[in-house]
Amino acid sequence: MDGMKRKITYVGQPMTYKNFEKKIIYVDVDGCICTTNYDTKDFRDIESSYINVEPYLDRIERINGLFDEGHHIVYWTARGCKSGLDMTNITKTQLQRWGAKYSELQVGTKPHFDMYICDKSWNSEDFFHRQKLELP
Repeated sequence: MDGMKRKITYVGQPMTYKNFEKKIIYVDVDGCICTTNYDTKDFRDIESSYINVEPYLDRIERINGLFDEGHHIVYWTARGCKSGLDMTNITKTQLQRWGAKYSELQVGTKPHFDMYICDKSWNSEDFFHRQKLELP
């Protein structure tokens, strides 16, 4: 940990990162902070793939909390990477309507893939489920 302060206190409070150094946190959009309404086998990556998604407001609230604590939040989405279409406006409009706070938005820069393996990744279901149960 080389001098990093990593003290976490759990006293019936949800996990926070207040005692961590400020982090750069990348957050996916579809399936992470909102529903998806497309079949992955027939995925076309066009605007209609994203227009009627519904936000997970509790998850957005959690990410907003990290932003409010001073972390650099980057919403990073593969929207448009397969079709080549620019999905920035629809994504920005949705994030604004949902009240999502962020430092940066990257649209179409995330590759489209079936599996992601990384030593720093959290599965969104695990991250939000552990927080809801107040687990470390």
